[in-house]
Amino acid sequence: MSVQVERANSGALPRILILGGGFAGVATARRLEHRLRPGEAEVTLLSRENYLLFTPMLPEVFSGSLETRHVVTPVRAELRTTRFVLGEVVAIDLDAKTVRHRHPIEGTVGELGYDQLVIGLGAAPTTFDLPGVAEHTLPLKTLEDAETLRNHIISTLELADIAPRDRRKSLLTYIIVGGGYTGVEAAGELSDFFKSVGAFYRTITPDEIAIVLIEGGRRLLPELPQEMGDYAARSLSRRGVEVVIGRNVASADEDGITLVDGRRFASRTIVWSAGARPSPLVASLPVEHGRGGAIVTQADMSVPGRPGVWAIGDAAVIPGPDGVPYPPTAQHAIREGPVLADNIVATLRGEPARPFVYASLGMMASLGARRGIAEIGRGRIVTGFPAWVLWRTYYLLRLPGLDRKVRVALDWTLGLLFPRDISELRVYSEKARRDPMQGHSRGG
Repeated sequence: MSVQVERANSGALPRILILGGGFAGVATARRLEHRLRPGEAEVTLLSRENYLLFTPMLPEVFSGSLETRHVVTPVRAELRTTRFVLGEVVAIDLDAKTVRHRHPIEGTVGELGYDQLVIGLGAAPTTFDLPGVAEHTLPLKTLEDAETLRNHIISTLELADIAPRDRRKSLLTYIIVGGGYTGVEAAGELSDFFKSVGAFYRTITPDEIAIVLIEGGRRLLPELPQEMGDYAARSLSRRGVEVVIGRNVASADEDGITLVDGRRFASRTIVWSAGARPSPLVASLPVEHGRGGAIVTQADMSVPGRPGVWAIGDAAVIPGPDGVPYPPTAQHAIREGPVLADNIVATLRGEPARPFVYASLGMMASLGARRGIAEIGRGRIVTGFPAWVLWRTYYLLRLPGLDRKVRVALDWTLGLLFPRDISELRVYSEKARRDPMQGHSRGG
């Protein structure tokens, strides 16, 4: 396959290449647009998707609380002067200072050179190589994951509606593995969804539906104080969610999941949110690695021994003032981007870079049923309805674009008045089978 080698300019301007269109990458590009003088450098952002996904709201997409397009913002709409290139990174040559990428629609391969490289490729779900897990579970990391999961859940209800009562158990048992933010919020949203649409499935009684949340650690939400994890477990349990704590998964198959203690759950729906790690591409780079293969950086986010190379977000292990790495959360990624951009500008101008220092504003999670938990500032804990309002208010304000804020606010308002939608949109999979181009795009 021929490779199109592309040089953004003749060499007169420094080339800044940002890999990844997530929170960290877009925040870096936006700050560079504000800080760089005209003609000082050329900025390119390379991403396999042409939109920025607001991941904190992803559980509400699969449950039907929010419309899919309302939680994404086109990257091109967020940037004014940065060049955007649609492509999936396939190779990074730190010595030659080139990045090879493949177009997700056509499959053509191109190559970009750089003088300053920002690695912000994010993370992907990890199944820890457990037998059958990759083949028989559904992730919840991307927009496509949310749409696939939503259609799958609705299909199980449609199948259970016509199935004999003695064959419904596995169809109506929904397993969520992982008691972090995604798992807890998904369990709460799933519970709300079934309560909202129950009237449409008159042959299915509420007691036939089972939601099981499995966490291998000692408590839910390990990133938060103990009492917040305990509150989340109690809140979900009161709403009928079976919370299994301290039990790891041994294997999964098409009929269900087995835990290490031998306990077995028969289920046709297993949602996997038990962990994430940087892409194998990041882990294979010839630099120092830390958590899950993430790149160990200096406090200013530069990669030791690689001048002009920086790492950010999920792809980086960034040490704080006390030496403890910052957590790979959206809250931190959004704030790492501007500091990294300032450091790149300082480097171009021969000025010293500064370390990234940030104190978390707090952590929050939605539990569904207008309940939530939040840690504000230093140890102040809010639970219940006030925490839920705080969660929605904070993330609505952080959502990029006024139009998206208005659309999400309208979705939430309509959700108070009407039940969730139960349309099963199988057009994607059917079109993919008929249209080779569509199928290639989804697989890219």
